[in-house]
Amino acid sequence: MQVRSKLSFVVGSVLLCATVASHAEVAELKIAEQYGISYLPMMIMEEQKLVEKHAKEAGVGGLKVTWAKFAGGNVMNDALLSNSLHFASGGVAPLVTLWAKTRGSYDIKAVAALNSMPLYLNTRNPKVKTIKDFTEKDKIALPAVRVSIQAVTLQMAAEKAFGPGGEHKLDPLTVSMSHPDAQAALLSPTSEITAHFSAPPFQYQQLENPGIHTVLNSYDVLGGPASFNLVWTTSKFREENPKVYAAFVKALDEAVTMINRDKKWAAEAYLRISKDKDKLDDILKMLNDPNVKYTTTPENVLKYVTFMNKVGSIKAKPASWKDLFFPNVHALPGS
Repeated sequence: MQVRSKLSFVVGSVLLCATVASHAEVAELKIAEQYGISYLPMMIMEEQKLVEKHAKEAGVGGLKVTWAKFAGGNVMNDALLSNSLHFASGGVAPLVTLWAKTRGSYDIKAVAALNSMPLYLNTRNPKVKTIKDFTEKDKIALPAVRVSIQAVTLQMAAEKAFGPGGEHKLDPLTVSMSHPDAQAALLSPTSEITAHFSAPPFQYQQLENPGIHTVLNSYDVLGGPASFNLVWTTSKFREENPKVYAAFVKALDEAVTMINRDKKWAAEAYLRISKDKDKLDDILKMLNDPNVKYTTTPENVLKYVTFMNKVGSIKAKPASWKDLFFPNVHALPGS
């Protein structure tokens, strides 16, 4: 009886350990961000260790959070699919592309929006007044050819300018570059880059140069404010790591609240974290621009999806914006 009792105890202990192990969440969380002030919520999450704080409150102590910077959403998506990354962030277009490709497999969806911001296509070519004026002598830098949100916005504008079937007319002129590299190239008179479809703060910094002017504003293309950046992950990660996922969401909400509560503090935080050499007043002016919003609510996301489906960039089409997002944002007034 003693032997049988001991054996039962051992078997029970093994089964208990196996059950606990099967519900163990990740010990190291890997998050990716890109360049620019649009990623300020994630910069603050990193500096203030907000994910770690909320994870600890949820009973996940000792969580290691690793942050990495990427130049474009396409590279991030590869890292996410290879399981070397848990949360990716970037423009709407890379998320939509991955959402369509992974339905029924990874089932990647957006966690939340990061912001709504206008994107400017700036050029140093005085002959270019509209996108119709670009020629083969021009090169347009953007984060990722054909798949970045800037690339898709340019395609939408091209369809309006050149008519149905003309959406890809300017694609051959585009070049994949990170925003810092693209800005340096645009401001160099010897570079082949004559235009940059950018993002804050780079687009505003460029316009301080008298030789630079804006050709296109994304809000004009979309017909109003639209989400610029989102955060996304796999359904598997969310299901297997509910506490860490919830901690990330709470950390993001807290960072957005901090920015909107004190814009001056947020501007100082951006300069401190990014090492940007811009002036505080210039950054504060960007943050106070009524067209620049830090919000987790998705805006005009469906317009991108509808266009990408129409031109064949994606085969799937969601019935609602909610199909693209996890339930934690479904109560928000998204579009």
